[in-house]
Amino acid sequence: MNDLNFLGICGSLRSASRNMGLLRRAAASLPEGVRLTIADISELPFYAEDREKPESALRLIEQARIADALVLACPEYNYSMAPALKNALDWISREPGSLLAGKCAAILGAGGGMGTSRAQYHLRQTCVYLDLRVLNKPELFSNAFSASFAANGDVADNPEGEKLAANVRALMEELARTVRERKV
Repeated sequence: MNDLNFLGICGSLRSASRNMGLLRRAAASLPEGVRLTIADISELPFYAEDREKPESALRLIEQARIADALVLACPEYNYSMAPALKNALDWISREPGSLLAGKCAAILGAGGGMGTSRAQYHLRQTCVYLDLRVLNKPELFSNAFSASFAANGDVADNPEGEKLAANVRALMEELARTVRERKV
């Protein structure tokens, strides 16, 4: 079976981001033949149509072009997705050729209270317009302030973290299965 290339995009720019920790766990939980590249969007300026594409945008666009699927780590800010994640999707979506249309995507996230459920549903609305094929299940909303995470943002090595890691693994396996089925 051909190798698959996933692109992870984290909407949080924090150094100890639990959402980045989820992406790192996703990268470590992939089935055989799948690799995940995590995009660096920290230097991506706000999208403006009349702005020349900076190197950071060109790099992200190329990563999206060659990706078989996206893994979107969605923090929740004020009941919505983080502006950094929306901005990254805006840069990619404005590239001629509909780079995102028909690509599979998985969403995961860590936040307070209800995890990132409200932000993820908002992100799903954006994904409909972008014609991304987002997995409906399993859904992964994690409490960023639980014992599931270590201080550096990584998924913790304890029973609660192991449950979260199992959910991340299930999501990555389902994404790989879905992408492979669509490629046949």
